[in-house]
Amino acid sequence: MEPIYLALLFIAIIAIGEVISIKSRARIPMLLVVVATVFVLLQTGILPESYIAASTFVAVGGVLVPVLIVHLGTMIPLKTMYKQYQAVLITLIGLTFSVVGVLTLVTLFFNYETAVAGAGPITGGIIAYIVTSEGLREAGFTAIIAVPIAVFTIQNFIGMPLTSIFLSRYAKKIRTDEAAAAVEVEEVDAAEQEQEKSYLLPKAWMQSHFVIIFLLFAGGALAVFLGQLTGINASLWALVIGVAGAALRFFPEKSMDKANSSGITMIALIFVVINSLIGVTWGEIVASLLPVMVIMVIGIAGLMLGAVIGAKLFKWDINKSIPVVLTALYGFPGDYLIVEEISRSEGRNEAEQKRIMDDLMPPMLIGGFTSVTVGSVAIASILISTL
Repeated sequence: MEPIYLALLFIAIIAIGEVISIKSRARIPMLLVVVATVFVLLQTGILPESYIAASTFVAVGGVLVPVLIVHLGTMIPLKTMYKQYQAVLITLIGLTFSVVGVLTLVTLFFNYETAVAGAGPITGGIIAYIVTSEGLREAGFTAIIAVPIAVFTIQNFIGMPLTSIFLSRYAKKIRTDEAAAAVEVEEVDAAEQEQEKSYLLPKAWMQSHFVIIFLLFAGGALAVFLGQLTGINASLWALVIGVAGAALRFFPEKSMDKANSSGITMIALIFVVINSLIGVTWGEIVASLLPVMVIMVIGIAGLMLGAVIGAKLFKWDINKSIPVVLTALYGFPGDYLIVEEISRSEGRNEAEQKRIMDDLMPPMLIGGFTSVTVGSVAIASILISTL
């Protein structure tokens, strides 16, 4: 079959998953629909395994992984991180308790490899999953590849309802809080601010999509080279290169978005996830259910414990700190959609809705970026290198 037909088939599945996600307001994640559909088609023999590689997107996605991680490093301006430093630190405390808890207790109950398989995905999103699953495959632990798949696809169903419960409680408190109404929310015209900044390279060059893509590929290639040279996972180098490059103005902020390339890149990345399903059997999925449930309970309990401790340290309401840390379980756009829904349902008038949005949106977005975009990639890269 022609690659274009195969690519169309898989992209149709992705599009259907996206429609379901939109209809359910992200309660049913697109990736869950895609992974479940492709897995069933593979297991029933309706979809031959060879079709995935024959679509040619898998090879493209593999090349784009370090490039995308460099882009992720450009997503969060250091100035924004500094302004929301409490949300960043509370999220990091939650991630620390979660990872330490999973590594300690899951290793005790099962083994270290199973703990590593779950620790990366429970603290983040698609990149952490890919780093973990590919690392397990390279290290020869193919029997437990079902663990990160299951953790990655299930955690949304626990994280989003929990977040909604705590945010609803917090919204009820702040909607009539006069002190909250007086909080000044700084709104910055990002496009205008971006225009005022200077780059290391001529500004005219940085308006070119091709130049930006070249710079991202150069960063990704450098990360792979440094990974081979030092033995430190290339994903970690790619993240450092992205953050440092954006801070030094070598990369524009949100580089791939500026190059209008994020959509097709994410599709290629999803093909990498689909490809990781090859060789996974029903038996392995069933066998992974017990360790996955243990990982979920310990990991989420660690996130919430860290959030409570962070709330005490920074004098936050726990109904605000816990949702900020729980963004690790679903990230963007789930965090945005939940805040939007809570503000609309709990705010009794337009002024209260705005107050809730202004109070919750910045820390929730920063919490998600800190965990899913940065923290989980670093955690997964470090842990997988210990196998």
